This record gives sequence, structure tokens and C-alpha cells, in this order.
Amino acid sequence: MLKDIHHIAIICSNYERSKFFYTQVLQLQIIREVYREERQSYKLDLALNGKYVVELFSFPDPPKRVSRPEALGLRHLAFAVENLVEVMDHCQKQKIPIEPVRIDEATGKKFTFIADPDNLPIEFYEQ
Repeated sequence: MLKDIHHIAIICSNYERSKFFYTQVLQLQIIREVYREERQSYKLDLALNGKYVVELFSFPDPPKRVSRPEALGLRHLAFAVENLVEVMDHCQKQKIPIEPVRIDEATGKKFTFIADPDNLPIEFYEQ
């Protein structure tokens, strides 16, 4: 029945700022960028290691997302990483605040969180 996750859609408040974050900081590759005049909206398709993973949208005046206290719905976007320290060093060089490293009680693996420009939680989980 289900085969794979096709993509995750994210709506941002400032397109240029979020485009920079996802393409320069997280280093996702641009597949296609389209401006949809009728919706006054950009749609940016992004890949990770050649696989389509994120659609970044801009819309005029989208409502703010509730992050804390945690609300019902999709909680965060998580990326598997090989070396958590390397990723954390990269984020620190970009002046992105990083939460303290935690240990997954079930697996013993290390993980941490940052936030995108709209405060969407981004998790890095060491594999």
C-alpha cells in the first residue's frame, strides 16, 4: 500500500529568508522554483541527496503556527545525520541556536533540535 514519503510541504512567512535557510544552511538542492501569480505564491521544490523531500511555499499573510505549548498536528521535521557534532558545528557557524543534545531512551541515539526562520522545529537524529 504505502511505498515511501513523497514530500513534506512547508509554508513560510518570508520566502527569501526561508529559501536561504533551506538551501544554504540545510543545503537542500533546488529542483524547481515557480511563482504562481494567481495565488501570489512561490513554490520551491527541494531535494536531499537527489531525492525530492520538501515543498516550500509562500502565501500572503499566512497565520502563525503554534509551536509552544505544543499543539495538535505535525510536530517537527527530522533529518537523519551521520555525525551530530559536525551538523551542530555547521549550525553554530551559521549562528543558529541549538538545543542541548538529548539521548533517545529507546535507541540510545543522540539528537538535537534547531528552528527554521518561522520557528518550525527541525530535528537532527544521529544514525
